[in-house]
Amino acid sequence: MASNKKLLVLPGDGIGPEVMREVRRVVDWFDKRQAVRFDLEEDLVGGAAIDAHGVPLADATMEKAMNVDAVLLGAVGGPQWDSLDFNIKPERGLLRLRKEMELFANLRPALCFDALVDASTLKPEIVSGLDIMIVRELTGGVYFGEPRGIEELPSGERRGINTQVYTTSEIKRVAAVAFDLARKRDNRVCSVEKANVMESGVLWRDEVTKLHDAEFKDVELSHMYADNCSMQLVRAPKQFDVIVTDNLFGDMLSDTAAMLTGSLGMLPSASLGDIDETGRRKAMYEPVHGSAPDIAGEDKANPLATLLSFAMMLRYSFDLGEDADLIETAVKNVLNEGKRTGDIVAPGATMVSTTGMGDAVLSALDHLAA
Repeated sequence: MASNKKLLVLPGDGIGPEVMREVRRVVDWFDKRQAVRFDLEEDLVGGAAIDAHGVPLADATMEKAMNVDAVLLGAVGGPQWDSLDFNIKPERGLLRLRKEMELFANLRPALCFDALVDASTLKPEIVSGLDIMIVRELTGGVYFGEPRGIEELPSGERRGINTQVYTTSEIKRVAAVAFDLARKRDNRVCSVEKANVMESGVLWRDEVTKLHDAEFKDVELSHMYADNCSMQLVRAPKQFDVIVTDNLFGDMLSDTAAMLTGSLGMLPSASLGDIDETGRRKAMYEPVHGSAPDIAGEDKANPLATLLSFAMMLRYSFDLGEDADLIETAVKNVLNEGKRTGDIVAPGATMVSTTGMGDAVLSALDHLAA
């Protein structure tokens, strides 16, 4: 490659540093193969940044994130920071990254590995072969809309206010990402909203339909209300290919889809921005799971979601599909061998530690590259 790719690694809190350690081992493996090389810098986010700097994300860290090729994040949060004011909680660091990097499209695949079919709470025939992608709008909607806040009423009651708001451009740009992804998959998009009761949902449906008719007529488009989509995900999830939806509904539906696969510890995600004039797209990659403070520091966490997030980085930020396939195949092979961390352990499987799972993946990579 012409030059090394610049990565900013933000391990964060709880199990974040442990799962990120295994990613760094895989990065080193790629460096030694000299197929793809990275200049990697590490910094703080979340509670770790609060303890060091008094804020969940320092300005200097934010500046670094704006100037690298991609950001890889572990997890943020923990009970020791629960009593802090809302505006400086660890999660605000993550939200600042998403907002200032303008990462408007969150990609969350729900893929059920054959070896983990029995880990799902649903019947095997419902989830076997599951492979869907949820595209969630990430920088608009009710989480960012104004006005917002808590106010005192003359009656002595308090009122909490959050505003659901979307513009044409916000809807069109995330829908375009979904349509583009569908063209590389099964060519089907289901757009999800609540147009029956929400004006923002009416606008969402209108704009997605207009974009489809103007630029993506080759992609099959359907529409579904969010409550029905939630039901359909647990009734017949394989009916979906790509689901595109807003920030609030995407937050909930992607967690529902995650549990179809058996464990949050298995699921990666990507958050993408627009492509700039140089051809670079700001992007951040992170596992779906949280910081799991109850097992932090015990070498029990499942690193596979973070490793698969790194694979998504190779695929979507650097167009290195073959290298991404290599990691994904290594993970599949390790699972087929019966290696399991505690969250996905099953009768007859071999339970391994975080480090042990990293060892197994590296061994599988060596075998695949031999």
